[in-house]
Amino acid sequence: MEARHAGAPLMERAGAAAADVAQAMVADRAGSVVVLAGPGNNGGDGFVVARLLRERHFDVHVVFRGDAERLPADAAAAWRSFVAAGGTTLADPPATRTALVVDALFGIGLSRPLPQAASALVAWANACGAPILAIDIPTGLHADTGIATAPAIRAAATATFIALKPGLLTAEGPDFCGTVTVHPLDLDPDADAPARGRALDWAVLAAELPETFARRVRAVHKGTFGTLGVVGGAPGMTGAPLLAGRAALRGGAGKVWVGFAAVDHPAVDFGMPELMLRDAHDVLEAPASAYVVGCGLGTDLRARDLLVRALARPVPIVLDADALTLLGADPVLRAAARARDTSTLVTPHPAEAGRLLGSDVAAVQHDRLGAALAIARQLRAHVVLKGTGSVLAHPDGTFDINRSGNPALAVAGTGDVLAGLAGACLAQQVDAAEALRIAVCLHGAAADLLLARGIGPVGVGASELPDAARELLNRAGK
Repeated sequence: MEARHAGAPLMERAGAAAADVAQAMVADRAGSVVVLAGPGNNGGDGFVVARLLRERHFDVHVVFRGDAERLPADAAAAWRSFVAAGGTTLADPPATRTALVVDALFGIGLSRPLPQAASALVAWANACGAPILAIDIPTGLHADTGIATAPAIRAAATATFIALKPGLLTAEGPDFCGTVTVHPLDLDPDADAPARGRALDWAVLAAELPETFARRVRAVHKGTFGTLGVVGGAPGMTGAPLLAGRAALRGGAGKVWVGFAAVDHPAVDFGMPELMLRDAHDVLEAPASAYVVGCGLGTDLRARDLLVRALARPVPIVLDADALTLLGADPVLRAAARARDTSTLVTPHPAEAGRLLGSDVAAVQHDRLGAALAIARQLRAHVVLKGTGSVLAHPDGTFDINRSGNPALAVAGTGDVLAGLAGACLAQQVDAAEALRIAVCLHGAAADLLLARGIGPVGVGASELPDAARELLNRAGK
């Protein structure tokens, strides 16, 4: 896109947008603005920021250790304009008090370890005590994967240009980027190159919910909103399918059957007696609208048999937890999942994703987007790779990255709740890709709602999420 619009003053627009963010961040803080300018176009953006802030009467120091004669054309022009306006550069940060650091060292093109000179500046910036504004992406953070190569800038804010980059949203990205703002630079990205990816925000998604969640038609009954079968609950794990079932009812499913792999299973859920508790085989024989399979299922021969039967059911299915472990260990099961004619949703955490791909957690986390897309291709399924910035991948090669949620979700059972919410959407005949988007984003938004009310992030239980999710769905339907 930048090449297509080479005649437009994109660097000037980018610098102006970042200067506005910088000015707001300085506010009433005492001290100077220190701009760290690198040897490429990111550095050129920094020179524009410096020039514009000087024009607004800020005390600005630019640290530049490169060779101005070797700057790219646009960056060289920005440097010349900065110098012509009276600006000068320093080799080292000044000893004066710093109100703000602007990181313009390296942008989205960095794919190698930082040079020593740049590493020293990153270390200084992180230690100086002033907030840091990163231009386009924090130096040291990979734009596609969100992996930070030490040392990397830990920014309080990031002003990114044209469109979001996956690395800002997933893996280590959110911890290094701070508050992210997007500045399109007067371009229309979708008109130029329709995006394969989409960022999920609950406020946006809530305004686009399928009509079923509005409940505007009065002549309805429990069958209108589907029957979900939840299959799991091996000995010692009977709580997992109950969590999924509770979430499914709060997510709008008309009826929920919970089928247990354990022979000795509860007869009633006294916390939610609306759930109908049965043997797993009985649930799989019943005419459900959709299934959730795997929550506490176990990995023994009985569990495998239940999974085989579930994969043969001609209705949408969510595969979670132990069902994914079984798939990862058995190519026959993977082939059966791939051969399904109806929608399949899979919800792996990084270890389960590694098993499905024949790799490990480190490899998955090193390229979360690539891993999710690979699983989607392998299973012809809609996939959510859970974790910071959960990545959703679809069989057609498109993807989403979720922005809702907080560390309150890092406790046992929250994955079961997510599976139940996804199953509820499927039972209500929501399109599979949209069902996964809604479930994942709603799941995170429920945790955000609890946090906003002073509940968490420490000590939140998974069982607290379904009521918050219900509230958000009903708010959206009004």
